[in-house]
Amino acid sequence: MCKTAAMVTVRDVIGSTELALRGVHVPRPDEPVRWVATSELADPSPFLEGGELLLTTGLGTDGWGPDDVRWETYVARLAAAGVAAVGLGTGLTHAEVPAALARACRARSLNLVEVPRRTPFVAISRLTASMLQEGERAEARRAAKAQRELTEAAARRPGPEAVLRTLVRHLGGGVAVVGPRDDAPTAVGSPPPAGLDLVAEAARLRERGARGSATLAVGDATCVLLPVGLGTRPDGHLAAWTPEPLDGARRGALTTAVALLGLDAQRRRDRREQTARIRGRALELLVAGDARTAAVLAGAADDAPAEAAVPRRLRVVAAAAPAGTAPAAATPLLEDAAGALEGEEALVSRTSDGLRLAAADPVAQRCAAALAARGLTAGVGELVDAARAPRSARTAAHALAQTTSAVPVVRWDDLVGDGVLALVGDEPAAAFAATWLAPLRGREPLLEVLRAFLRHHGSRGKVAEELGVHRNTVRQRVAEIEAALGRPLDDPATRVNAWVALQAHDARALGR
Repeated sequence: MCKTAAMVTVRDVIGSTELALRGVHVPRPDEPVRWVATSELADPSPFLEGGELLLTTGLGTDGWGPDDVRWETYVARLAAAGVAAVGLGTGLTHAEVPAALARACRARSLNLVEVPRRTPFVAISRLTASMLQEGERAEARRAAKAQRELTEAAARRPGPEAVLRTLVRHLGGGVAVVGPRDDAPTAVGSPPPAGLDLVAEAARLRERGARGSATLAVGDATCVLLPVGLGTRPDGHLAAWTPEPLDGARRGALTTAVALLGLDAQRRRDRREQTARIRGRALELLVAGDARTAAVLAGAADDAPAEAAVPRRLRVVAAAAPAGTAPAAATPLLEDAAGALEGEEALVSRTSDGLRLAAADPVAQRCAAALAARGLTAGVGELVDAARAPRSARTAAHALAQTTSAVPVVRWDDLVGDGVLALVGDEPAAAFAATWLAPLRGREPLLEVLRAFLRHHGSRGKVAEELGVHRNTVRQRVAEIEAALGRPLDDPATRVNAWVALQAHDARALGR
């Protein structure tokens, strides 16, 4: 066992020359001494807490012979009680240390010390108490120094790095902050002990929220994971590993570091949220047609020139939780997806029912894929100049409406630009749509069923599931559509014409 500043060991007590103690059998000299107890009972174990230096003159063992089995029982009980050592005062009940007592202590690996007749028990108690008090004062000084230096490090340089480097100096070993999305956190100091999976341990504790902490023994190292952050869900976990036990000073340093890291995390979160609000407002202005003000506002949030804050050519992406997702489940899904976009060069905002972003073409495409990977559906709008962002927003909304769980990302270019409408032309397509869909004009529920029917290749069950209605309702509305059009929807030609008409109708409505 490694000695800490506040620890008094059997070695320390025996080493005091003024006490003149003699170690008869000391197999564990670094055993901590918590206090000094005196007892003449034949069985003092019920009155011990463990860690005591037990002093006795052996009055309760008077008359025990050298081969008496009661010596073995006596030592066995003391060892089970966890005493640090037995100190036998010789020259009173026993002229010297009984050989049977020494044998029993050797058998139990219990420290045995001889106290000479001239050494008062009270002197041992007084000196041990003095050493314990001095150790506590030294530990308090170390704790105060660590707190001061950690606070100075946090004030001197924002971010966790300075705090972690200072913490390592006071702990020894190594430390790291494990964030929610860290696959390989960077350690400061020594590398983590073999067999310690920081990411897995932090993930396990994250489910317990702000109360999730753990102390682990990995090999010869002591490992601690503590939640960092001021909210109900931690921003990350501070992991520390040290070859020495954590005394009060080290635990105090950890507590101080967690508080400082939590404050820093909250400041960074506040800055991110403020920047996100400004950038979200810039996106609202952009899709409303005010690209100039949007660029100025986005530049203020990013400390970048206005002309660089909004891409000259961009796409708008609209995203939402899949159809049928309960609001309680949609909120964390959207929050997780928004977090996945942190660090992307995109303007992002929350809408009433999803997310919207604007970015340069490759970034927009990458973000759409990232949102789909997080369980959302995403529509990618037309690539336009920044001044025409409203048009990209409208086409993104239309593309989003065409998504399904099987096809979570739909691009407007694929939906319309490269399809049959590009060959027909806008005006002929619009005229065809107006004529073909005239029987359904003003009957939006039927148009909604028709769109879903085409998306799901005629599957009434999937249409019902997407729209949240009963299958009989779908069958009834399909029958109404067929009656109004005078054509069966199971006819491939009808489906092709319906698809072209709907695409042209929607493109016209979106101002393409």
